[in-house]
Amino acid sequence: MPKRSGIKRPTDFNQHARNIIREAAGAEPKQEPPEKNPHAVALGRLGGKKGGKARAAKLTAEERREIARKAAEVRWARVNGLAADPTDEVSE
Repeated sequence: MPKRSGIKRPTDFNQHARNIIREAAGAEPKQEPPEKNPHAVALGRLGGKKGGKARAAKLTAEERREIARKAAEVRWARVNGLAADPTDEVSE
């Protein structure tokens, strides 16, 4: 699968047309990297790093088994060409 260029195209038709004209004329479109708050980035990373471990420690063995069962059902339904909704309750 080809990688995306990462260039954000405007959703407004007129702005998109202007960018096409600028690119055709040889002018580079202005691309400003989004500014991120370094404190927010650090906080998000901190929460993300411990989130999975904290959730796993909180789950009981029965809850982990149920999550794994549902995931396996969805994977096998995808392999067999059936559309499975993971939110559906499966009766045994």
